Amino acid sequence: MTAASSRSLEAYEPEAMRAWHLPGVVERFAHEVEVADAALRGLNVPVTIDGRPVATEDGIDSFDPADPTRIVARSGSASAAVIDEAVAVANRTHRLWSAVPPAGRAEVLFAAADALRADRDRIAAIEVFEAGKPWSEADGDLCEAIDFLEFYGRAIVELDASLVVQSPLGEANSAGYRARGVTAVISPWNFPLAIPMGMVSAAIAAGNAVVFKPAEQTPAIAYEIVKAFEAAGLPEGVLSFTPGRGEVAGARLVEHPDVATIEFTGSRAVGLAINQRAAASSHSSRYVKRVIAEMGGKNAIVVDSDADLDEAVPEVAKAAFGFAGQKCSACSRLIVVGRRYDEVIERLAAHADTFILGHPKDGATSVGPVIDADAHERLLSVIDGTRGTVRYRHQRLPETGWFVPPTIVDGLESEAPLRRDEQFGPLLAVVHANDLDHAFELANATDYALTAGLFSRSPDAIARAGELQAGNIYVNRGTTGAVVGRQPFGGMLQSGTGPKAGTLDTLRALSSAWVVTENTMRQGFAADLVT
Repeated sequence: MTAASSRSLEAYEPEAMRAWHLPGVVERFAHEVEVADAALRGLNVPVTIDGRPVATEDGIDSFDPADPTRIVARSGSASAAVIDEAVAVANRTHRLWSAVPPAGRAEVLFAAADALRADRDRIAAIEVFEAGKPWSEADGDLCEAIDFLEFYGRAIVELDASLVVQSPLGEANSAGYRARGVTAVISPWNFPLAIPMGMVSAAIAAGNAVVFKPAEQTPAIAYEIVKAFEAAGLPEGVLSFTPGRGEVAGARLVEHPDVATIEFTGSRAVGLAINQRAAASSHSSRYVKRVIAEMGGKNAIVVDSDADLDEAVPEVAKAAFGFAGQKCSACSRLIVVGRRYDEVIERLAAHADTFILGHPKDGATSVGPVIDADAHERLLSVIDGTRGTVRYRHQRLPETGWFVPPTIVDGLESEAPLRRDEQFGPLLAVVHANDLDHAFELANATDYALTAGLFSRSPDAIARAGELQAGNIYVNRGTTGAVVGRQPFGGMLQSGTGPKAGTLDTLRALSSAWVVTENTMRQGFAADLVT
């Protein structure tokens, strides 16, 4: 038994986040932040195809959202012709890669996980500057990326065995899965390591070659995925890296006739457009293109009349305002049952007022900036244009950077944008409910269905949590922070197509099932009929 096959049989505990209270941990990470602060000044991030850098006519700059005068990285920008080249390479290499046994593919995933572990603090420090993530958020993103590699490395060796067929006397049936073909990965900026690593690693584990287009805002972090797989010994051409503009590189990937599967995480508008364009382009392809999309949420937490507010308030604040609300799982609607409505808002405002807004390179920062100037302008406009009552607005903002104050608003009509639409920022709409039935009705009054939460001390109320319309429902804890292998993540309705990330179902969606049936009768005689 090889080391990799042995490791695939071992139980896996999720990667532990940094214990900042232990001696030397803060100091070591602070050193890496200082190194990154000096180094990330226009870092070159190339388009990479078949293991080699590819020059492009255009380029894209990424910026430090807490200090927008600083260019963090300069990436290439793949044209449609460059995408065609990457897909041609992937189309050739996926046939070779899919022939590698699952245990061999698992070995590469485990080696990539080890590569991330070995360079953990350096990679997390890049997130501090390019994504604007506070220390714990950056470390958590890296841990989740490792978890996906470990999970899919184990899951792929189980996949064929999960397809069970019967073989009656006189007939032998066998079944399994094969790779679908070239997979396009189009990833977001908010979890710039974990989410694309989950999509890329699942596709590679299933035997597919991948063309990976990262978010324009975070190419330097995304390039660490390529480097980890290079260190792991992934054959050249199995993973191509094509940073570029969505309307050019992303659009060509979606419409390319040789792309079999598209994995996407981002906004509902873009996700629906990808579904439409993929379906339309299937007419000129050998594939009926499959889209695996996660498209956000308008997530609600219900605070029941008997909830423990010492528990609920900090969890709601973290879910609403952590990473400046830039999580698809973030709480953007708070529904309070009964007479403690004003008390909940007052306590939540007091807790939010303890947050320190600042550059994430400072370890004391609680909430960093939003990702770019467009998000900054849009979110401030939503706050200033609200017709509700602003019950709280954080007042201590840095003088520079794309900072948006954590804000609590109530008195909104049901169709108000702040109450109805995903805003992707630190904005929380609060609504009063008469009772739990009313609260669940309000929570479910949305086309999104990603996460939801309930705080209650009533066993009867907790037993009803499944009535909340969401893919991930949390009781007496916040709605963010799903852990791979413990809370498979993904929604329903307009929040996405499924399957949930971190499941065998994802590997199945990236594969095609086959069945072989053999007639074991020979001239009316079968050996297995003889006892």
